[in-house]
Amino acid sequence: MDVIELLPRLHLLRFAVGQAYLWRDDEELTLIDAGVLGSGRTIADAVTALGRSPGDVTRIVVTHFHEDHAGGAGEFAALSGAEVLAHHLDAPFVRGERPGPPPRFEDWELPVHAEVSRHLPEGEPVPPRGVTPVSDGDVLGFGGGARVVHVPGHTDGSIAVFVPDEGVLFTGDTVAASPVDGAVMPGVFNLDRGRLLGSLHRLASLDADVACFGHGDPVLGGASAALRTAADSRPPGRPTTADSPPAG
Repeated sequence: MDVIELLPRLHLLRFAVGQAYLWRDDEELTLIDAGVLGSGRTIADAVTALGRSPGDVTRIVVTHFHEDHAGGAGEFAALSGAEVLAHHLDAPFVRGERPGPPPRFEDWELPVHAEVSRHLPEGEPVPPRGVTPVSDGDVLGFGGGARVVHVPGHTDGSIAVFVPDEGVLFTGDTVAASPVDGAVMPGVFNLDRGRLLGSLHRLASLDADVACFGHGDPVLGGASAALRTAADSRPPGRPTTADSPPAG
């Protein structure tokens, strides 16, 4: 796993599939997403290498239930004692009460998904002991008032998290960056692509300077403009060859 400082308060944790983010508020840390099955110990080691204790992480915000975002949540919560939060529509799947609905793949996505799946670890994640449900507009206890933004489409309960005081937006898989040229693009492997495009327009209306995606390099300046360009210029359908989709 790579650990990359994006801002004095923000680190990117990049896994073989997907990524998570670590936010610092003085003595308290917040984890946005938790990687795949088996990532809990890796995240704990990364926190320790940054000079902090895993117990300093007080919350894990899961943007949606897919295994590359929620797979390590239960393991790291057990190591750190952190509270796990997810949108109330995705919370039952994060808790492991039942499997979540699969994406409605477009034909071109099927071989891409098959290739991504080859890099996912085998086994069933240990679900968190508890998941606190959140809803659109909820204000979370970090970043001076981080706000939950419900962005259905990738899953019914997908959320973004916006930190208005810092201009930082965590998009989950509603938005991604192309692994080829870094272009901002709608997320792939969706439950409802039409709803996802509507959610992308909503995120583009926020005053974000930094955008942190579930897959692909973050935008570290002028994020709102990049999101508006993606929202206004991407019709439904397959991305261009230059925008080969990242993992979803």
